[in-house]
Amino acid sequence: MTSLRDLRFFSTAQHPCSYLADQMATTLFVDPKSCLDTSAYSELGDFGFRRSGNYVYRPNCKDCNACIPVRIPASLFVPDRSQRRVLRINADLQIHLTPAGLTEERYTLYERYIVGRHGDGDMYPPSREQFESFLLSTWSNSSFIEFRLDNQLLAVAVIDWLYTGISATYTFFDPDVPERSLGTFAILCQIDLCRRQGMAAVYLGYWIRQSRKMKYKSAFRPMELLIDNQWLRVR
Repeated sequence: MTSLRDLRFFSTAQHPCSYLADQMATTLFVDPKSCLDTSAYSELGDFGFRRSGNYVYRPNCKDCNACIPVRIPASLFVPDRSQRRVLRINADLQIHLTPAGLTEERYTLYERYIVGRHGDGDMYPPSREQFESFLLSTWSNSSFIEFRLDNQLLAVAVIDWLYTGISATYTFFDPDVPERSLGTFAILCQIDLCRRQGMAAVYLGYWIRQSRKMKYKSAFRPMELLIDNQWLRVR
């Protein structure tokens, strides 16, 4: 079991912010040579860290605190009218909890998603190497949740199992069925899974008030925000 006291942390140089135009960002990250495990990552998650591949990081900008870690307390969450509609629309989907890994079917869907939804972003163009280095990890306890209509794969949610809950690492889905709101549905299913497993919360990553892309996260209430290293509940 790895202790946080055994970890070394480094900071990147300033780089363009991925979310706010004309802003520069700095990232704090765990030494990639560290021996991480679920215990350490669970503790780091409670301090706002996230995983990208084997890389564990947190925004650490000197003059900006716009990136706020958020989580949804599973036992307290009640879907609103719009979210109940999403549940009804997707009641015909089959949901499968599967081992994490790259398959041709998953990559084909991932490629379509990146091209269709993020063709102007820094994840374009997609590749199999990118899929593995971004979504998979040699040390994390991860699973993929597959969403299928009959036998057709429509969405995949990548999750990490923490001691305190589920970290919603990434979701990719069929860009040609926007009426299903598959991103929202995937989060709703993760909240339900967390509740059924008797776990406390779904960690949704960072919420940025000024970012239109992040607006969907504020619809999940109550929401807990990490402010000055304390989780504060907002209804």
